[in-house]
Formats: sequence, C-alpha cells, structure tokens
Amino acid sequence: MQGADLDGFTHTGLPVRVVFGAGVFEHLPREVAQLGVQRVLLLCTPGQRSTAARAAALLGASCVEIFEGAVMHVPIESARTATTAARAARADGLLALGGGSTTGLAKAIALETGLPIIAVPTTYAGSEMTPIYGLTEAGVKRTGRDLRVLPKTVLYDPQLSLELPARTSATSGMNAIAHAVEGLYAQDTNPVVALLAEAGIRALAQHLPAVIERPRDLSARSQCLYGAWLCGIVLGSVGMSLHHKLCHTLGGSCNLPHAETHSIVLPHAAAYNAGAAPLAMERVARALGVTEAPRGLFELAQRLGAPLALQRIGMRAEDLERAVDLATQAPYFNPRAVQRADIRNLLDDAFFGRAPRSY
Repeated sequence: MQGADLDGFTHTGLPVRVVFGAGVFEHLPREVAQLGVQRVLLLCTPGQRSTAARAAALLGASCVEIFEGAVMHVPIESARTATTAARAARADGLLALGGGSTTGLAKAIALETGLPIIAVPTTYAGSEMTPIYGLTEAGVKRTGRDLRVLPKTVLYDPQLSLELPARTSATSGMNAIAHAVEGLYAQDTNPVVALLAEAGIRALAQHLPAVIERPRDLSARSQCLYGAWLCGIVLGSVGMSLHHKLCHTLGGSCNLPHAETHSIVLPHAAAYNAGAAPLAMERVARALGVTEAPRGLFELAQRLGAPLALQRIGMRAEDLERAVDLATQAPYFNPRAVQRADIRNLLDDAFFGRAPRSY
C-alpha cells in the first residue's frame, strides 16, 4: 500500500502507556507501583550514572540494583550477563534509562524472562515504542519482533535531554526520521501510520536546528521528543525495509555507532527507493518543506552538523564488499528490488559522504 491509500488496510495499536511532559520523571515511583513492580533492576550506560542515581533515589527500596553495562548493538555476551544479574537480584521489573542501547538491553532481558519494562528515553531513538529487539553475535546483528519486549510504560521528560550533546541530538533525531521515512513505504503501511510519520518528520525537521543552536531550549527539546515518539510508533507498527537492513548490517558487522549510521545512510536509501515509492517521497518532502526528499534529508543532516560519511565514523574501505554481501542476503521487503550493483553504489556514496544519486 505504497502511499497509504484507502483501498483497505489493517492497523494494530500497540498497548503502551505514555506519560509525556517536563518533570514527569518525578512520577517514576507512581508508574512503577501501577505496574505492581516491587524489585526494579535499573539499566543504563556509564554515562547515565548520575541520572540513574536520581532514579534510584526516587524509587528507594524498590530499586534493587543499578546495572550500567548497556552496550551499543546489544552483544549477546552483554545480554547474558544482564539477564543473569536480573535473576540474581530477583527483579520483577526493568527500568531502561537512556537511549537505544539501554532499551535494547532491557528488551534482551525481557525476551528471556518476560519481565515488564519501564522506559525513560533520554535520546530520540524511538525503540521504546516498538516490540523489535536486536542482538549481535559474531559480528552479525539479528532482529526480531516479540510483544514480550514492548515496554509497558514510557516516560518522556524533555528535561532529561537538555544535556544531550548537539551531535548526539542531531544523529538521534535523524535516526528517528529514518523510522518514519521507511514506515511510509513499508509493505504494511496504512493511513494512520502515514499521518504519524509525516507529523513526526515535520516536528523533528522544524525543531532539531533550534536544539543544535540552543541546546537547552526546553520547548524545542519537547517538540523533538514528541516527533521521536511519533516516529517510534511508526517503527513499531510496520515492517522495516532496505534502510534498516543496511544499518543493522553496518552496525553489527563494522561496529559503527547506531544513530550516526542511520543518519548517513538515510538519504541514500531514500534515493534508492524514490522511484518505486513516489507518494511516500512526496510526504517526506512535504514534511521537510523541500521539493526532493532524498536531497532534503541530506541537506538537513548537513545543516545539523551530522556526519555524512561512513569513513568518518570508523568504517574501513575494505569492509564495503562484506557489507554489500550481508545486506543483499535475505533482504527485508523493499519497494524496489535489492540489486547488488546498486547497493554497492549506495554504500560507496555513503562511505565517501557524497550527495545521494538518482537511480
């Protein structure tokens, strides 16, 4: 249903409680109690330790341990260690505090234990609104869907993002936009998803520049978090396509930073699919306020100061062929057929940071 027309569609709303607004972090004890959770394992990265300490103070005796071992792309070894910690602490609930790495770790534990997740995002990752999990083993990232990993409650407090560095804000926001762009040409897209996707892209495109210029602008932060929430709903509601396949491949095989990889690849994946998904690209362009979606995405990343080249974030030229091989094996649904030669060109452009080409 490219373009999300009204010929017939199916939409399933996901059962997540969302509490949004400046200061809602203080309501954490209430939300934990509402789920009937009494022993919380608090998950974070080392960089989130101070905010985790605040959360632990709010929860008091309900917080049984802080596990600060969340790692990008959720290596299987990290997931096993955290699951063991959850069982040893006799936790009956998980609190994921931070970005996609922490949420991903919570999901890995929930997949094994069935423990409920409460998520408090501090970036614009969007994974807190999805039943999608990812695990990396032996340099290969595999993903799946399971309602056991969908957080029960999400607290969106823009105050927690005020210290988010400008570059992380930019790439995290572009990552969220990527979810919405792919949702518009997903095999199972629908009019509800299309509305959410366009609104999410617009909110982020309009307000991310203000966040970069004025990092402590709470109003702009609120709008970006709102946009990320909408884009996260899109990601959780429909299937993924070429862009996410490429980013999962690059992240797992080359250990590239997640948000930066999404930010770099997005304009090129959009260009690859533009001819096969014209109505989706019209919506993206309208949300961005431009005439051509792929170039508009590239120029937005430029304006935000986000990295434009995979070689600038740690990818090696000798890894390109392996990435092409992995990306073209068992491809996700895509509106345009996945052709090896064109995927090689796409990744070559992304590697060197060229503007997206026409296909």
